[in-house]
Amino acid sequence: MTELTNHASLERYLGNTIRDIRQQHSLTIADVANLAGISRGMLSKIENAQTATSLETLSRLAHALGVSLATLFRGYDDRVGSAQLVKSGEGMEVVRRGTKRGHTYHLLAYDQGPRKIFEPFLITIDHESETFPLFEHPGTEFIYMLEGCVEYRHGKENYVLMPGDSLTFDAEIPHGPEKLIQCPIRFLSVLMYPNPAEV
Repeated sequence: MTELTNHASLERYLGNTIRDIRQQHSLTIADVANLAGISRGMLSKIENAQTATSLETLSRLAHALGVSLATLFRGYDDRVGSAQLVKSGEGMEVVRRGTKRGHTYHLLAYDQGPRKIFEPFLITIDHESETFPLFEHPGTEFIYMLEGCVEYRHGKENYVLMPGDSLTFDAEIPHGPEKLIQCPIRFLSVLMYPNPAEV
């Protein structure tokens, strides 16, 4: 963002803030202008971001509005949120290497930029699922069981997972469902990838 754009953005923000506070207190432009010792035309230009103004004038406006000078700037330059909502049933269905019929992956977050930090999946396995190979990939994996019962293998160990159980492990060690005990099976699988700078 250029310096000129920054100034224009600040002027817009201040103008909107002053107008909002003035209207919240049911004050007219004339009321505030008189209290601040500036012309109505000047206040109108400030509120509409048509002119820059001095800190002294802003201080007088803040006093006229009954707020501190800092209040006029509060919230300016706050970071914009970037939350991603995926509604129930709207996760992106993806195909993972080695998966067979009856084994469904729904990716619950995506568009994370050039370097993925994590991938959360909702995994469903039904009665038609066939045997599939073990997986190996960088990072850490976290599994949380939602439905059914599965015997899950990690390295040489097998773990029986039921609803409410969780399992966290090094994903570079071979892992995957070993035995489907009670279908349908549903679990959350969150893959957390290593930071390249730490590898």
